[in-house]
Amino acid sequence: MDFLLRRIGNFALVTAMLCVGPLCTASAQDEVVTKVVPKSAAAVQQSFAPVVKRAAPAVVNVYVRHRVKQTVSPLFNDPFFRRFFGPQFGTPQERIQNSLGSGVLVSTDGVVVTNYHVIRGGEESEITVALNDGREFPAKILLKDDQTDLAVLRLDGDGAKFPAVQFANSDGLEVGDLVLAIGDPFGVGQTVTSGIVSALARTKVGISDYQFFIQTDAAINPGNSGGALVDMDGRLVGINTAIFSKSGGSHGIGFAIPSNMVRVVVQSALKGGKVQRPWLGASLQALTSDLAESLGLDRPAGAMVTRVHEKGPAKSAGLQVGDVIVSFDGRDIQDPEALQYRFVTKGVGNTVELGLYRDGKRFRTTIATVAPIEDPPRDEREVTGANPFAGSSVANLSPAVSAELGLDDVADKGVVVTKVERRSNAGRLGLRPGDMIVGVNEQEVESVKQLSVLLQIRTDRWRLAIERGGKVFDLTVRG
Repeated sequence: MDFLLRRIGNFALVTAMLCVGPLCTASAQDEVVTKVVPKSAAAVQQSFAPVVKRAAPAVVNVYVRHRVKQTVSPLFNDPFFRRFFGPQFGTPQERIQNSLGSGVLVSTDGVVVTNYHVIRGGEESEITVALNDGREFPAKILLKDDQTDLAVLRLDGDGAKFPAVQFANSDGLEVGDLVLAIGDPFGVGQTVTSGIVSALARTKVGISDYQFFIQTDAAINPGNSGGALVDMDGRLVGINTAIFSKSGGSHGIGFAIPSNMVRVVVQSALKGGKVQRPWLGASLQALTSDLAESLGLDRPAGAMVTRVHEKGPAKSAGLQVGDVIVSFDGRDIQDPEALQYRFVTKGVGNTVELGLYRDGKRFRTTIATVAPIEDPPRDEREVTGANPFAGSSVANLSPAVSAELGLDDVADKGVVVTKVERRSNAGRLGLRPGDMIVGVNEQEVESVKQLSVLLQIRTDRWRLAIERGGKVFDLTVRG
């Protein structure tokens, strides 16, 4: 495929982050909007200016000043030294790297939302937000969520009041609705482009763990990451996140995170915690045409249950392996990604109705949206000593830990890597958070306690089994 999916940030020089709609005040109640077809040329020629005036003041620029440590040596470019000493050879030096993006003010007290990939690496850096009226304020990170690719900031405004965009209900969007994209493409300054909603519920984009995007043909370019997608009332319907492109510029295929997902992340930030995601307690797979036909379904739509956790809400609701979930609170479910999105945006502490298909019959059941359980206990530990995993942190796998790392939340045993120090044995081995430690020296690993015992055994050669992305890799490392 010639097209390249790009997160629309430009970190080397300029990365635009746009802001999102207002969060708590205006989002409490969604107004009913009547949509009409233009009946004359004059109606079509009306200006977007009133919409822009309403939304643009809440779109801001976000400047991130990164402190980057880089190894520098006067002999660094000598092939001999590079071969025998590697990239660690030399003295670490600190340099400053600046990036620019966009964000959206979503509350009058200075809450800003943007893409996480825009500020990634800036956690220990200086973040400054510049408003359209020229005012600048320092900002701190309230929440960063890699699974949704969203981050929430708060301005240090010393009691100042800020313009804010109202959240719209993104479930109310229809294909063909007019939308505006507001951002700072290529760092040229605030820019507004218009288009329509080209498609809804795009699930094969591959940007974040939650695959459910609004597609638009409004021009989105590098620098628009975190930008606002607004409706004709100037309300936030999405956060511009990625484009399909051959050249890196706009080709009329852009993707935005729906505002209903954004709202969940912002509300989580204001409550002072992480994003709390409901737990289904079941593994799912998409339907193929052949599978749908064999089950007696007229089309391959839905999410088929392939595994049920014994202590999960799916089990309590009566779901069985082979069931096909076809609807969620009356909305059709096309695939597992759509169901995941619906669960997350519903939030913990609610009850939903699932439409099921089993043995040729359709029926409904209710299921509670509860937080994933931590069973077995996490028992997270930092690995030390003379072994390949030194410099990593590991934990017992549970639905709660799996949810944090974006793994299958039905797994109920095993050991997972939660953190990795870059300059460590584990870092040099190439371990990543989310990797499963399956075996050590021909012994199956089922708990952190067991792993700790195995790593105390001295050996001149470590035989390791690591699972990543459903594949198991066998490695041999010298002791």
